[in-house]
Amino acid sequence: MPLPNRVRPDGSLFADPARGLLFGNRGGKFHDPATKALPMRLFATRQWICCVLSFKGRQRDVWGRYYTELFFCDEVTALAAGHRPCVECRRGDAHAYRAALVAGLGLPEVPLFPAIDERLDSERRTGRGKRLHRLPAESLPDGAMFVTPEGEFHALRDGQALLWSPSGYVASRPRPAGPVAVVTPPSSLAALVNGYQPLWHPTAAEPA
Repeated sequence: MPLPNRVRPDGSLFADPARGLLFGNRGGKFHDPATKALPMRLFATRQWICCVLSFKGRQRDVWGRYYTELFFCDEVTALAAGHRPCVECRRGDAHAYRAALVAGLGLPEVPLFPAIDERLDSERRTGRGKRLHRLPAESLPDGAMFVTPEGEFHALRDGQALLWSPSGYVASRPRPAGPVAVVTPPSSLAALVNGYQPLWHPTAAEPA
């Protein structure tokens, strides 16, 4: 039985056998190692990161004594959920993300990553719920994700809206027009607008 450690674009957790392209954490442990059941609390600190699956040969018991390890379909999903690249295992990506964010937001100084984490925290959730941002679809960059009234998640790419699933993108639909409920935080949208290139699941190239 898989653990409830897969992440939806809205940041919620669920169980699924699909293997994601990235893993990450939310600043520490927030699961119960004894039961490994879906936790009531969904983060430990404001530091929500996404990491490579393998780094320096490190191994750990998933949902053991330490971090609550989480898994993402791809980086587009991770950004939508409110995570950012890890500075340790994805240092180049983390600095590229920060530089694009700074340019996109027009910040006068380059912030430290904890300050970015605070900004993302205010943008990704309202209490325990996901914060949605009502924005015109025409203004959104590739890599932005939105949710339909029916609860379907879509990622924008090359003029299309790709239907998300835990194992990849399963359908291509026309890009919508007008306001949509965006799940990707505005700071990450700014990074995407200004050139940050997230890791896409291979199915994004040719969705069914």
